[in-house]
Amino acid sequence: MVSDSSSSLIALAQDAKAWPFAEARLLIDRLKKMKVADDYVAIFETGYGPSGLPHIGTFGEVVRTSMVRHAYEVLTGRPTRLICFSDDMDGLRKVPDNVPNKDMLAEHLGKALTQVPDPFGTHDSFGAHNNARLCAFLDSFGFEYEFYSATECYQSGQFDSALQRILEKYDSIINVVLPTLGEERKATYSPFLPVCQRTGQVLQVPITHTDPENGQIQYTDPDTGEIITTGIDKGKVKLQWKCDWAMRWFALGVDYEMSGKDLSESVKLSSKITNIMGATPPAGFSYELFLDQNGEKISKSRGNGLSVEEWLTYGTAESLSLFMYNQPKRAKRLYFDVVPKMVDEYYSHLSAYARQEAAAQIDNPVWHIHKAEVPATDIPVSFSLLLNLAGVCQAETAEVIWGYLGGYLAQYASDVTPDTHPELASLVDYAVTYYQDRVRPFKHYRQPTEDEIGHLKTLASKLAELPADAEAEDIQSAVFAVGKDAGYEPLRGWFSCLYQVLLGQDEGPRMGSFITLYGMDAMQQLIMQAVNGDLAGEAG
Repeated sequence: MVSDSSSSLIALAQDAKAWPFAEARLLIDRLKKMKVADDYVAIFETGYGPSGLPHIGTFGEVVRTSMVRHAYEVLTGRPTRLICFSDDMDGLRKVPDNVPNKDMLAEHLGKALTQVPDPFGTHDSFGAHNNARLCAFLDSFGFEYEFYSATECYQSGQFDSALQRILEKYDSIINVVLPTLGEERKATYSPFLPVCQRTGQVLQVPITHTDPENGQIQYTDPDTGEIITTGIDKGKVKLQWKCDWAMRWFALGVDYEMSGKDLSESVKLSSKITNIMGATPPAGFSYELFLDQNGEKISKSRGNGLSVEEWLTYGTAESLSLFMYNQPKRAKRLYFDVVPKMVDEYYSHLSAYARQEAAAQIDNPVWHIHKAEVPATDIPVSFSLLLNLAGVCQAETAEVIWGYLGGYLAQYASDVTPDTHPELASLVDYAVTYYQDRVRPFKHYRQPTEDEIGHLKTLASKLAELPADAEAEDIQSAVFAVGKDAGYEPLRGWFSCLYQVLLGQDEGPRMGSFITLYGMDAMQQLIMQAVNGDLAGEAG
């Protein structure tokens, strides 16, 4: 029996605008057309190519899929499963740049990744090593999933019946695939890649004969010229990946899988193959790829992206989840400056959540990030303010920041320390690290012009007239007033002056809040340092 609270939540979710609910409703429509039973368990899948280590795209795909999965569970009350599938039977095509023992790996090119020795010496194979890294990666974020290995699925016979269906529909599948290939590839293409029993290599060779009745195929050994007849069961073959993708959807009963925009044509082709096999392709959407700070496509080989490890050096896992949640169908720039913005945006959403009605809460990103178990966290100072404070103080340690925070935070609580507020302490640590690595090397204070010197002196005088405990809004008004009286139109030019001359950067915080945190006297001293030329030219 559904409780009143559950019924209320379901009713709200039906009208929710958040994209995970929209995706979940599409999946529900798909399953209705399939006329599945009421106790049907929906299967979600994400795929992973284990020739390299997990990366930020891996995280993005799993966290987004998990959000849709949770939305579906809320809407239906039905159980689900998430399969994280590793294509570890794929042949090793090239030696990665970031591994030891490259010469050893070069001797095993063409073999399935689970048949290639582990260059790190920690696992039975290179595939097993990278699979372990994947699982550790997913576990570190608390994802709920089931790990599937292609090698185990093929060799155990789990895929045998699906492979037999591919063999039976061989001609129909070939007719769908060939128009998408170039002339040279058409001449040799086959869905099946035999695994050579002599060398262990996954062979890219033409299939000269198919025998569905006996479950066999025939090909010519490229080295010996011998005609080989082999079965397709128990791991004796591997499928070409587009056909493999369709076979996997068929064999595992996948209901939902999203993928990058670069695979949109592959999704169409795999969907056609799934239809030929007699099944319904999964629901899902095509997410946009990431861009670097110059608007260029991120490439792992070029190294112009941002890794999960780099993000978590400067910001929280929740801020990374928020980045993935925001507008997944729009190309977004992924670079270091995004991290602080996402940290502050996350806490802004978190602060708003407590004040929202239930209907608005389920459209709040934090509801999806935390699967409706949203923590009650109050961070009294923004991350951007901490960053700017670290910059002005040239903070080498967190203790420097806490020295300024003590008086500022006294208005919120009598005793605010790293021990009493560990989440704030983490943000302080992030701020110091970000300043040292990403701000200090590029910091440059501009010498003020004669006119600007006069305006800065006026600002110092105005601040001196305010009471020591002036509110941030009163300070902000004073800053505005000085800029207006100085003739800045628009005022953006005045704030650019303050940021460049006083903070050594092109962008900065809301000055009223910053001065409240930094201290009125300290700000006046900083202004006089700038006026006297003591800041210009300094680097952090």
